Amino acid sequence: MPSLFAEYEMARGYDEVFAADGTVRPRYDRIVERFSQLDATDLRRVEAIIADEFRRLGITFTVYSDNEGIERTWPMDLFPRVIAASEWSELERGLEQRVTALNRFLADLYVGERAAVLDGIVPEWLVTSSSCFERNAFGIPVPYGAHCMIAGIDLVRGSDGGYAVLEDNLRNPSGISYVVENRAAMAKAFPNLFDDHTVQPVDQYGAMLRATLESVAPAPAGDTPTIVVLTPGVYNSAYFEHAFLARSMGVELVEGRDLVVDGQVVYARTIGGLSPIDVIYRRIDDQFLDPVAFRHDSSLGVPGLLGAIRAGTVTVCNALGNGVADDKAVYAYVPEMIRYYLGEEPVIPNVTTYLMWEDEQRESVLGRLDELVIKPVAESGGYGIVIGPHATDEELALAHRNIVDDPRNWIVQEVVDLSSLASLAGDHLEPRHLDLRPFVLTGERTQVFPGGLTRVAMRKGSLVVNSSQGGGSKDTWVLAEQTADGGANAS
Repeated sequence: MPSLFAEYEMARGYDEVFAADGTVRPRYDRIVERFSQLDATDLRRVEAIIADEFRRLGITFTVYSDNEGIERTWPMDLFPRVIAASEWSELERGLEQRVTALNRFLADLYVGERAAVLDGIVPEWLVTSSSCFERNAFGIPVPYGAHCMIAGIDLVRGSDGGYAVLEDNLRNPSGISYVVENRAAMAKAFPNLFDDHTVQPVDQYGAMLRATLESVAPAPAGDTPTIVVLTPGVYNSAYFEHAFLARSMGVELVEGRDLVVDGQVVYARTIGGLSPIDVIYRRIDDQFLDPVAFRHDSSLGVPGLLGAIRAGTVTVCNALGNGVADDKAVYAYVPEMIRYYLGEEPVIPNVTTYLMWEDEQRESVLGRLDELVIKPVAESGGYGIVIGPHATDEELALAHRNIVDDPRNWIVQEVVDLSSLASLAGDHLEPRHLDLRPFVLTGERTQVFPGGLTRVAMRKGSLVVNSSQGGGSKDTWVLAEQTADGGANAS
Protein backbone atom coordinates (compact mmCIF):
# COMPACT_ATOMS: atom_id res chain seq x y z
CA MET A 1 0.00 0.00 0.00
CA PRO A 2 1.18 3.59 -0.65
CA SER A 3 2.20 5.59 2.43
CA LEU A 4 -1.11 7.35 3.07
CA PHE A 5 -2.88 3.98 2.92
CA ALA A 6 -0.24 2.08 4.91
CA GLU A 7 -2.48 1.74 8.00
CA TYR A 8 -5.76 1.47 6.11
CA GLU A 9 -8.02 -1.25 7.51
CA MET A 10 -11.41 -1.55 5.91
CA ALA A 11 -14.34 -1.00 8.25
CA ARG A 12 -17.37 -3.26 8.44
CA GLY A 13 -19.76 -2.73 5.58
CA TYR A 14 -19.20 -1.35 2.12
CA ASP A 15 -15.94 0.45 1.42
CA GLU A 16 -16.41 3.06 -1.30
CA VAL A 17 -12.78 2.84 -2.50
CA PHE A 18 -11.75 -0.78 -2.07
CA ALA A 19 -13.51 -4.00 -3.02
CA ALA A 20 -13.60 -6.89 -0.52
CA ASP A 21 -10.44 -8.39 -2.04
CA GLY A 22 -8.54 -5.12 -1.49
CA THR A 23 -8.48 -4.00 -5.12
CA VAL A 24 -9.34 -0.41 -5.93
CA ARG A 25 -12.78 0.15 -7.41
CA PRO A 26 -12.40 1.46 -11.00
CA ARG A 27 -13.92 4.88 -10.32
CA TYR A 28 -11.21 5.54 -7.71
CA ASP A 29 -8.18 4.23 -9.64
CA ARG A 30 -6.73 7.60 -10.60
CA ILE A 31 -7.64 9.28 -7.29
CA VAL A 32 -5.80 6.62 -5.28
CA GLU A 33 -2.87 6.96 -7.64
CA ARG A 34 -2.80 10.75 -7.24
CA PHE A 35 -3.12 10.63 -3.44
CA SER A 36 -0.35 8.03 -3.32
CA GLN A 37 1.99 10.76 -4.54
CA LEU A 38 1.16 12.93 -1.51
CA ASP A 39 1.89 12.67 2.18
CA ALA A 40 0.04 13.83 5.27
CA THR A 41 2.08 17.05 5.41
CA ASP A 42 0.88 17.96 1.91
CA LEU A 43 -2.74 17.32 2.84
CA ARG A 44 -2.57 19.17 6.15
CA ARG A 45 -1.07 22.18 4.40
CA VAL A 46 -3.90 22.22 1.86
CA GLU A 47 -6.47 21.68 4.62
CA ALA A 48 -5.11 24.72 6.48
CA ILE A 49 -5.26 26.87 3.34
CA ILE A 50 -8.87 25.83 2.69
CA ALA A 51 -9.86 26.39 6.32
CA ASP A 52 -8.36 29.89 6.22
CA GLU A 53 -10.22 30.62 2.99
CA PHE A 54 -13.50 29.32 4.43
CA ARG A 55 -12.98 31.45 7.52
CA ARG A 56 -12.23 34.53 5.42
CA LEU A 57 -15.36 33.98 3.32
CA GLY A 58 -17.52 33.29 6.36
CA ILE A 59 -18.23 29.68 5.35
CA THR A 60 -19.25 28.58 8.80
CA PHE A 61 -21.96 26.80 10.75
CA THR A 62 -23.19 27.17 14.31
CA VAL A 63 -23.33 24.62 17.12
CA TYR A 64 -25.84 25.93 19.62
CA SER A 65 -25.01 23.24 22.20
CA ASP A 66 -21.34 24.21 22.23
CA ASN A 67 -20.60 26.27 25.31
CA GLU A 68 -17.32 27.44 23.91
CA GLY A 69 -17.61 29.46 20.65
CA ILE A 70 -20.77 29.45 18.61
CA GLU A 71 -19.33 29.60 15.10
CA ARG A 72 -17.09 27.00 13.50
CA THR A 73 -15.42 26.89 10.11
CA TRP A 74 -17.06 24.37 7.79
CA PRO A 75 -15.04 21.11 7.98
CA MET A 76 -14.06 19.40 4.71
CA ASP A 77 -12.00 16.26 4.14
CA LEU A 78 -9.95 16.31 0.95
CA PHE A 79 -10.48 12.77 -0.34
CA PRO A 80 -13.51 13.13 -2.68
CA ARG A 81 -16.52 10.87 -3.00
CA VAL A 82 -17.14 9.56 -6.53
CA ILE A 83 -20.49 8.29 -7.84
CA ALA A 84 -20.54 6.50 -11.21
CA ALA A 85 -22.95 7.74 -13.89
CA SER A 86 -24.96 4.49 -13.94
CA GLU A 87 -25.30 4.50 -10.16
CA TRP A 88 -26.41 8.12 -10.15
CA SER A 89 -28.99 7.48 -12.85
CA GLU A 90 -30.73 4.94 -10.62
CA LEU A 91 -30.57 7.26 -7.60
CA GLU A 92 -31.97 10.09 -9.68
CA ARG A 93 -34.92 7.93 -10.72
CA GLY A 94 -35.63 6.91 -7.13
CA LEU A 95 -35.35 10.42 -5.74
CA GLU A 96 -37.68 11.88 -8.34
CA GLN A 97 -40.16 9.09 -7.61
CA ARG A 98 -40.07 9.66 -3.87
CA VAL A 99 -40.42 13.44 -3.98
CA THR A 100 -43.25 13.16 -6.50
CA ALA A 101 -45.16 10.86 -4.15
CA LEU A 102 -44.51 13.13 -1.16
CA ASN A 103 -45.81 16.13 -3.11
CA ARG A 104 -48.91 14.14 -4.07
CA PHE A 105 -49.47 13.26 -0.42
CA LEU A 106 -49.17 16.87 0.77
CA ALA A 107 -51.46 18.17 -1.99
CA ASP A 108 -53.97 15.42 -1.17
CA LEU A 109 -53.79 16.17 2.56
CA TYR A 110 -54.10 19.94 2.47
CA VAL A 111 -55.96 20.71 -0.76
CA GLY A 112 -57.44 17.45 -2.00
CA GLU A 113 -59.79 14.83 -0.63
CA ARG A 114 -57.36 13.35 1.94
CA ALA A 115 -57.68 10.10 0.03
CA ALA A 116 -54.54 8.47 1.46
CA VAL A 117 -55.81 9.11 4.98
CA LEU A 118 -59.36 7.97 4.24
CA ASP A 119 -58.10 4.83 2.52
CA GLY A 120 -55.88 3.96 5.46
CA ILE A 121 -52.55 4.36 3.67
CA VAL A 122 -51.40 6.71 6.44
CA PRO A 123 -53.26 6.68 9.79
CA GLU A 124 -55.26 9.86 10.30
CA TRP A 125 -54.42 10.03 14.01
CA LEU A 126 -50.72 9.88 13.17
CA VAL A 127 -50.96 12.78 10.73
CA THR A 128 -53.04 15.03 12.96
CA SER A 129 -50.86 14.34 16.01
CA SER A 130 -47.66 15.39 14.23
CA SER A 131 -46.11 18.52 15.72
CA CYS A 132 -45.72 19.83 12.15
CA PHE A 133 -49.29 19.20 10.99
CA GLU A 134 -50.52 22.67 10.00
CA ARG A 135 -54.26 23.38 9.86
CA ASN A 136 -53.54 26.83 8.41
CA ALA A 137 -52.31 25.10 5.25
CA PHE A 138 -55.75 23.70 4.41
CA GLY A 139 -57.22 25.00 1.17
CA ILE A 140 -54.06 26.73 -0.05
CA PRO A 141 -53.17 25.38 -3.51
CA VAL A 142 -49.54 25.39 -4.58
CA PRO A 143 -48.54 25.82 -8.25
CA TYR A 144 -47.99 22.40 -9.88
CA GLY A 145 -48.75 20.81 -6.51
CA ALA A 146 -45.11 21.48 -5.61
CA HIS A 147 -45.40 21.67 -1.84
CA CYS A 148 -41.77 20.47 -1.58
CA MET A 149 -40.03 22.79 -4.02
CA ILE A 150 -36.69 22.02 -2.39
CA ALA A 151 -36.25 18.61 -0.77
CA GLY A 152 -33.16 17.08 0.81
CA ILE A 153 -33.33 13.28 1.02
CA ASP A 154 -30.76 11.60 3.28
CA LEU A 155 -29.39 8.38 1.80
CA VAL A 156 -27.13 5.71 3.28
CA ARG A 157 -25.41 2.78 1.63
CA GLY A 158 -25.56 -0.57 3.44
CA SER A 159 -23.23 -3.57 3.54
CA ASP A 160 -24.61 -4.93 0.27
CA GLY A 161 -23.73 -1.71 -1.55
CA GLY A 162 -27.37 -0.73 -1.99
CA TYR A 163 -28.77 2.66 -1.00
CA ALA A 164 -31.67 3.29 1.38
CA VAL A 165 -33.48 6.44 2.50
CA LEU A 166 -32.70 7.34 6.10
CA GLU A 167 -34.99 10.37 6.34
CA ASP A 168 -36.71 13.09 4.33
CA ASN A 169 -36.10 16.84 4.79
CA LEU A 170 -38.97 18.79 3.29
CA ARG A 171 -39.13 22.04 5.26
CA ASN A 172 -35.86 23.98 4.99
CA PRO A 173 -33.20 21.43 3.99
CA SER A 174 -29.76 22.94 4.37
CA GLY A 175 -26.31 22.15 3.02
CA ILE A 176 -26.38 23.03 -0.68
CA SER A 177 -24.07 26.02 -0.19
CA TYR A 178 -21.42 23.73 1.23
CA VAL A 179 -21.76 21.44 -1.80
CA VAL A 180 -20.86 24.31 -4.10
CA GLU A 181 -18.13 25.74 -1.86
CA ASN A 182 -16.54 22.30 -1.35
CA ARG A 183 -16.25 21.92 -5.12
CA ALA A 184 -14.72 25.37 -5.54
CA ALA A 185 -12.16 24.57 -2.85
CA MET A 186 -11.26 21.20 -4.37
CA ALA A 187 -10.91 22.70 -7.85
CA LYS A 188 -8.39 25.20 -6.48
CA ALA A 189 -6.53 22.72 -4.30
CA PHE A 190 -6.33 19.76 -6.70
CA PRO A 191 -7.04 20.94 -10.26
CA ASN A 192 -5.15 17.97 -11.69
CA LEU A 193 -7.58 15.51 -10.10
CA PHE A 194 -10.33 16.80 -12.36
CA ASP A 195 -8.21 16.18 -15.46
CA ASP A 196 -8.74 12.45 -15.01
CA HIS A 197 -12.54 12.55 -14.66
CA THR A 198 -15.54 14.13 -16.33
CA VAL A 199 -17.35 15.43 -13.27
CA GLN A 200 -20.79 17.02 -13.49
CA PRO A 201 -20.64 20.69 -12.39
CA VAL A 202 -22.40 22.11 -9.33
CA ASP A 203 -22.08 25.86 -9.83
CA GLN A 204 -25.40 25.97 -11.71
CA TYR A 205 -27.50 25.51 -8.57
CA GLY A 206 -28.42 29.19 -8.27
CA ALA A 207 -29.76 29.25 -11.83
CA MET A 208 -31.68 26.00 -11.28
CA LEU A 209 -33.21 27.28 -8.06
CA ARG A 210 -34.17 30.62 -9.57
CA ALA A 211 -35.84 28.93 -12.54
CA THR A 212 -37.77 26.67 -10.15
CA LEU A 213 -38.97 29.59 -8.04
CA GLU A 214 -39.90 31.64 -11.11
CA SER A 215 -42.02 28.75 -12.37
CA VAL A 216 -44.19 28.79 -9.21
CA ALA A 217 -44.76 32.56 -9.08
CA PRO A 218 -48.38 33.79 -9.15
CA ALA A 219 -49.63 34.39 -12.69
CA PRO A 220 -49.79 38.22 -12.39
CA ALA A 221 -46.02 38.28 -11.78
CA GLY A 222 -45.39 37.79 -15.49
CA ASP A 223 -42.08 36.61 -16.92
CA THR A 224 -39.83 38.34 -14.38
CA PRO A 225 -41.19 37.67 -10.89
CA THR A 226 -39.51 39.31 -7.93
CA ILE A 227 -37.97 36.77 -5.55
CA VAL A 228 -36.48 37.24 -2.10
CA VAL A 229 -34.79 34.95 0.41
CA LEU A 230 -36.25 35.42 3.89
CA THR A 231 -33.75 34.79 6.70
CA PRO A 232 -34.21 34.96 10.47
CA GLY A 233 -30.96 36.94 10.58
CA VAL A 234 -27.23 36.79 11.10
CA TYR A 235 -27.41 34.72 14.28
CA ASN A 236 -29.07 31.77 12.57
CA SER A 237 -26.83 28.70 12.19
CA ALA A 238 -27.37 28.61 8.42
CA TYR A 239 -27.05 32.35 7.74
CA PHE A 240 -24.07 31.82 5.47
CA GLU A 241 -26.24 29.60 3.30
CA HIS A 242 -29.09 32.11 3.22
CA ALA A 243 -26.73 34.81 1.95
CA PHE A 244 -25.19 32.35 -0.52
CA LEU A 245 -28.58 31.43 -1.97
CA ALA A 246 -29.61 35.05 -2.45
CA ARG A 247 -26.28 35.90 -4.06
CA SER A 248 -26.28 32.86 -6.36
CA MET A 249 -29.79 33.69 -7.60
CA GLY A 250 -29.14 37.41 -7.87
CA VAL A 251 -32.01 38.31 -5.51
CA GLU A 252 -32.35 40.22 -2.25
CA LEU A 253 -31.75 38.69 1.18
CA VAL A 254 -34.36 40.09 3.56
CA GLU A 255 -35.52 39.79 7.16
CA GLY A 256 -39.13 39.97 8.30
CA ARG A 257 -38.80 43.65 9.17
CA ASP A 258 -37.92 44.39 5.53
CA LEU A 259 -41.34 43.18 4.33
CA VAL A 260 -44.85 44.50 4.84
CA VAL A 261 -48.29 43.27 3.79
CA ASP A 262 -50.78 45.80 2.47
CA GLY A 263 -54.07 44.83 0.86
CA GLN A 264 -53.01 41.13 0.96
CA VAL A 265 -49.94 41.91 -1.14
CA VAL A 266 -46.39 41.52 0.17
CA TYR A 267 -44.03 44.45 -0.40
CA ALA A 268 -40.36 45.02 0.31
CA ARG A 269 -39.40 48.32 1.90
CA THR A 270 -36.87 50.03 -0.35
CA ILE A 271 -35.39 53.52 -0.51
CA GLY A 272 -37.64 54.07 -3.53
CA GLY A 273 -40.79 53.03 -1.68
CA LEU A 274 -42.69 49.75 -1.48
CA SER A 275 -41.87 47.11 -4.11
CA PRO A 276 -44.17 44.08 -4.61
CA ILE A 277 -42.79 40.58 -3.95
CA ASP A 278 -43.97 37.51 -5.87
CA VAL A 279 -41.99 34.60 -4.38
CA ILE A 280 -40.48 34.20 -0.92
CA TYR A 281 -37.92 31.46 -0.37
CA ARG A 282 -38.26 31.35 3.38
CA ARG A 283 -35.70 29.87 5.76
CA ILE A 284 -37.98 30.34 8.75
CA ASP A 285 -40.16 27.63 10.28
CA ASP A 286 -43.94 27.77 9.95
CA GLN A 287 -44.67 28.97 13.48
CA PHE A 288 -42.50 32.08 13.07
CA LEU A 289 -43.73 33.18 9.63
CA ASP A 290 -46.68 35.36 10.65
CA PRO A 291 -47.13 36.61 14.22
CA VAL A 292 -50.82 37.26 13.53
CA ALA A 293 -51.62 33.67 12.54
CA PHE A 294 -48.93 31.68 14.36
CA ARG A 295 -46.70 32.62 17.30
CA HIS A 296 -47.66 36.09 18.46
CA ASP A 297 -44.24 36.63 20.03
CA SER A 298 -42.34 36.06 16.78
CA SER A 299 -40.31 39.01 15.56
CA LEU A 300 -38.91 37.04 12.61
CA GLY A 301 -41.93 36.88 10.33
CA VAL A 302 -44.27 39.21 8.49
CA PRO A 303 -47.65 40.21 9.98
CA GLY A 304 -50.43 39.33 7.54
CA LEU A 305 -48.30 36.98 5.41
CA LEU A 306 -50.76 34.08 5.75
CA GLY A 307 -53.53 36.27 4.31
CA ALA A 308 -51.38 37.09 1.27
CA ILE A 309 -50.59 33.40 0.78
CA ARG A 310 -54.28 32.54 0.93
CA ALA A 311 -55.09 35.34 -1.52
CA GLY A 312 -52.62 33.83 -3.99
CA THR A 313 -50.64 37.05 -4.42
CA VAL A 314 -47.38 35.47 -3.21
CA THR A 315 -45.87 31.99 -3.29
CA VAL A 316 -43.91 30.88 -0.24
CA CYS A 317 -41.38 28.12 -0.65
CA ASN A 318 -41.42 25.57 0.85
CA ALA A 319 -45.15 25.46 1.41
CA LEU A 320 -46.82 25.55 4.82
CA GLY A 321 -47.24 22.25 6.62
CA ASN A 322 -44.55 20.23 4.85
CA GLY A 323 -43.13 19.07 8.16
CA VAL A 324 -45.92 16.55 8.58
CA ALA A 325 -44.39 14.53 5.74
CA ASP A 326 -40.86 14.50 7.13
CA ASP A 327 -42.02 13.50 10.60
CA LYS A 328 -39.90 10.37 11.16
CA ALA A 329 -43.05 8.44 12.03
CA VAL A 330 -44.77 9.36 8.76
CA TYR A 331 -41.50 8.53 6.92
CA ALA A 332 -42.26 4.86 7.52
CA TYR A 333 -45.30 5.12 5.24
CA VAL A 334 -43.60 6.72 2.22
CA PRO A 335 -43.11 3.39 0.36
CA GLU A 336 -46.88 2.86 0.61
CA MET A 337 -47.45 6.41 -0.65
CA ILE A 338 -45.36 5.58 -3.71
CA ARG A 339 -47.43 2.48 -4.40
CA TYR A 340 -50.70 4.35 -3.75
CA TYR A 341 -50.12 7.52 -5.76
CA LEU A 342 -47.81 6.26 -8.50
CA GLY A 343 -48.62 2.56 -8.80
CA GLU A 344 -44.90 1.76 -8.64
CA GLU A 345 -42.54 -0.11 -6.36
CA PRO A 346 -40.05 2.14 -4.53
CA VAL A 347 -36.74 2.40 -6.36
CA ILE A 348 -34.91 3.29 -3.13
CA PRO A 349 -36.21 1.47 -0.01
CA ASN A 350 -36.49 2.80 3.52
CA VAL A 351 -34.22 1.62 6.28
CA THR A 352 -36.01 -1.11 8.26
CA THR A 353 -38.11 0.83 10.77
CA TYR A 354 -40.23 -0.22 13.75
CA LEU A 355 -43.22 1.82 14.89
CA MET A 356 -43.40 2.10 18.65
CA TRP A 357 -47.17 2.63 18.84
CA GLU A 358 -47.66 -0.79 17.26
CA ASP A 359 -47.74 -3.17 20.23
CA GLU A 360 -46.15 -6.14 18.49
CA GLN A 361 -43.35 -4.09 16.94
CA ARG A 362 -42.65 -2.32 20.23
CA GLU A 363 -42.44 -5.56 22.19
CA SER A 364 -40.20 -7.11 19.54
CA VAL A 365 -37.52 -4.43 19.95
CA LEU A 366 -37.63 -3.35 23.60
CA GLY A 367 -35.48 -6.30 24.60
CA ARG A 368 -32.75 -5.54 22.06
CA LEU A 369 -32.40 -1.78 22.05
CA ASP A 370 -28.66 -2.28 22.44
CA GLU A 371 -28.64 -3.54 18.82
CA LEU A 372 -30.78 -0.78 17.30
CA VAL A 373 -31.03 2.98 16.68
CA ILE A 374 -33.65 4.93 18.66
CA LYS A 375 -34.86 8.22 17.18
CA PRO A 376 -37.25 10.96 18.34
CA VAL A 377 -39.60 11.71 15.46
CA ALA A 378 -39.42 15.52 15.56
CA GLU A 379 -35.72 16.22 16.17
CA SER A 380 -33.12 17.08 13.54
CA GLY A 381 -29.36 17.52 13.38
CA GLY A 382 -28.71 14.18 15.08
CA TYR A 383 -30.04 15.40 18.42
CA GLY A 384 -31.78 12.87 20.65
CA ILE A 385 -30.63 9.83 18.70
CA VAL A 386 -29.43 6.83 20.68
CA ILE A 387 -27.25 4.34 18.80
CA GLY A 388 -27.71 1.14 20.78
CA PRO A 389 -24.34 -0.55 20.18
CA HIS A 390 -22.53 2.62 21.31
CA ALA A 391 -24.89 3.62 24.15
CA THR A 392 -24.39 3.29 27.89
CA ASP A 393 -26.72 1.24 30.08
CA GLU A 394 -28.15 4.49 31.46
CA GLU A 395 -28.87 5.84 27.96
CA LEU A 396 -30.59 2.61 26.96
CA ALA A 397 -32.67 2.55 30.15
CA LEU A 398 -33.80 6.13 29.50
CA ALA A 399 -34.63 5.29 25.87
CA HIS A 400 -36.68 2.32 27.08
CA ARG A 401 -38.67 4.53 29.47
CA ASN A 402 -39.21 7.20 26.80
CA ILE A 403 -40.60 4.67 24.36
CA VAL A 404 -42.95 3.12 26.91
CA ASP A 405 -44.14 6.51 28.16
CA ASP A 406 -44.57 8.16 24.73
CA PRO A 407 -44.53 5.60 21.89
CA ARG A 408 -45.93 8.04 19.29
CA ASN A 409 -42.83 10.17 19.40
CA TRP A 410 -40.22 7.45 18.85
CA ILE A 411 -39.20 5.12 16.07
CA VAL A 412 -36.56 2.39 16.17
CA GLN A 413 -34.43 1.35 13.21
CA GLU A 414 -32.02 -1.42 12.43
CA VAL A 415 -28.41 -0.27 12.51
CA VAL A 416 -27.04 0.29 9.02
CA ASP A 417 -23.33 -0.37 8.67
CA LEU A 418 -22.85 2.88 6.78
CA SER A 419 -20.46 2.72 3.87
CA SER A 420 -17.05 4.21 4.50
CA LEU A 421 -14.58 6.31 2.55
CA ALA A 422 -10.90 7.11 3.02
CA SER A 423 -10.41 10.22 5.18
CA LEU A 424 -7.35 11.87 6.67
CA ALA A 425 -6.65 10.79 10.26
CA GLY A 426 -3.34 12.00 11.65
CA ASP A 427 -0.63 11.06 9.17
CA HIS A 428 -2.58 8.54 7.12
CA LEU A 429 -5.95 7.73 5.60
CA GLU A 430 -8.56 5.68 7.44
CA PRO A 431 -12.12 4.67 6.52
CA ARG A 432 -14.86 6.88 7.96
CA HIS A 433 -18.62 6.36 7.72
CA LEU A 434 -20.70 8.68 5.57
CA ASP A 435 -24.12 9.47 4.14
CA LEU A 436 -25.40 11.54 1.21
CA ARG A 437 -27.99 14.31 0.99
CA PRO A 438 -29.02 14.94 -2.62
CA PHE A 439 -31.29 17.91 -3.37
CA VAL A 440 -34.44 17.70 -5.48
CA LEU A 441 -36.07 20.79 -7.02
CA THR A 442 -39.73 20.75 -8.02
CA GLY A 443 -41.64 23.45 -9.84
CA GLU A 444 -42.95 23.11 -13.38
CA ARG A 445 -40.80 19.97 -13.45
CA THR A 446 -38.78 17.89 -11.00
CA GLN A 447 -34.98 17.87 -11.21
CA VAL A 448 -32.36 16.12 -9.10
CA PHE A 449 -29.26 18.25 -8.60
CA PRO A 450 -26.16 16.26 -9.64
CA GLY A 451 -24.36 15.44 -6.44
CA GLY A 452 -25.28 16.41 -2.94
CA LEU A 453 -23.83 16.90 0.49
CA THR A 454 -21.65 14.01 1.61
CA ARG A 455 -21.37 14.14 5.39
CA VAL A 456 -18.68 12.09 7.07
CA ALA A 457 -18.20 10.99 10.68
CA MET A 458 -14.70 12.15 11.50
CA ARG A 459 -14.42 9.99 14.62
CA LYS A 460 -13.32 6.40 14.06
CA GLY A 461 -16.24 3.99 14.16
CA SER A 462 -18.84 6.73 14.67
CA LEU A 463 -22.11 6.52 12.75
CA VAL A 464 -23.09 10.15 13.48
CA VAL A 465 -22.26 12.33 10.49
CA ASN A 466 -24.03 15.59 11.40
CA SER A 467 -21.75 18.62 11.53
CA SER A 468 -23.45 19.65 14.77
CA GLN A 469 -22.26 16.35 16.24
CA GLY A 470 -18.65 16.58 15.06
CA GLY A 471 -19.01 15.40 11.47
CA GLY A 472 -17.34 16.80 8.37
CA SER A 473 -17.99 16.81 4.64
CA LYS A 474 -16.51 15.79 1.30
CA ASP A 475 -16.74 17.02 -2.25
CA THR A 476 -19.17 14.74 -4.11
CA TRP A 477 -18.41 13.92 -7.74
CA VAL A 478 -21.11 12.59 -10.02
CA LEU A 479 -19.40 11.33 -13.13
CA ALA A 480 -20.92 12.21 -16.50
CA GLU A 481 -22.15 9.40 -18.70
CA GLN A 482 -19.76 8.62 -21.51
CA THR A 483 -21.17 8.91 -25.03
CA ALA A 484 -20.48 6.55 -27.92
CA ASP A 485 -17.84 8.89 -29.38
CA GLY A 486 -15.93 9.02 -26.10
CA GLY A 487 -17.40 12.34 -24.96
CA ALA A 488 -19.51 12.95 -21.91
CA ASN A 489 -23.20 13.58 -21.38
CA ALA A 490 -23.98 15.50 -18.19
CA SER A 491 -27.74 15.50 -18.64
